[in-house]
Amino acid sequence: MTWEIKNRLQEIKQKLETYMRRFLEGEESALYSAMRYAVLSEGKRYRPLLLICTGERFGASHEVLLPFACAIEFIHNYSLIHDDLPSMDNDDWRRGQPSCHRAFGEDVALLAGDSLLTLAFEVMSEAPMPPELVSRKLEAMAEISRLSGPKGMIAGQFMDIKSSPAQLSEDQMIELMEKKTGALIVASVKVGAILGGASPEALLIMEDFGRRLGLAFQIRDDILDSRQPIKSKLFRPNYVHLVGPEKASLKLQSLVFDAIDLLQKANLLTAEIKYLSFKLLELN
Repeated sequence: MTWEIKNRLQEIKQKLETYMRRFLEGEESALYSAMRYAVLSEGKRYRPLLLICTGERFGASHEVLLPFACAIEFIHNYSLIHDDLPSMDNDDWRRGQPSCHRAFGEDVALLAGDSLLTLAFEVMSEAPMPPELVSRKLEAMAEISRLSGPKGMIAGQFMDIKSSPAQLSEDQMIELMEKKTGALIVASVKVGAILGGASPEALLIMEDFGRRLGLAFQIRDDILDSRQPIKSKLFRPNYVHLVGPEKASLKLQSLVFDAIDLLQKANLLTAEIKYLSFKLLELN
């Protein structure tokens, strides 16, 4: 069963890769080269896979879901490019290769990130949609705008660069993680549900699920980062440094199991969503 799910997710991922290449290939400028370098470098595609699997649960087709999954991944990768810049986290490596600004220069990397963000909204706005689903398209775009902007992901990035780790309380750290990482994961599950025509009650459940999963995702990242030599030249907030590895691991497990239980009780859990959720418990 697990093998079948992995194969199915790999098929969906391949569809997504092909779809994204449509918007990134054909231009040979340094700008597009930097965009391709950042996006097409073997990412996990966790957010778009969540979006598509959630949309499937509510009956949306891949034709409807793929533009929004592509947009979410473009936004995610723009945020990574900007996160790595010397003025942000000052990281030299990303996904086992030099970060975008190390490969192309800070100026080109900055514009590549800007371009991916703008391209994401072009992809969504031009997505073909049956007339009866246009209102869902607009709602989905509004949700992505809100959760990736200054009240969501960017607010979390701001907290990350402006907060002193030694002065952060656990509640403040949770808020930072929910915004910086969790917001785009919430957007992924909510947009999939919106495009599938989920009821208001189901949307609230999916939002709660996404919030727990997003927090778990960042705690997992912090656990893995805490085990590695410090890569960044700057000291940034990390949940493990705040509460210790044992409490962080227990929190991660609790969030994942609570998220799955939430969907199971609401009869919204699928094998694919369950698999993606349990992936966050893998720490090797």
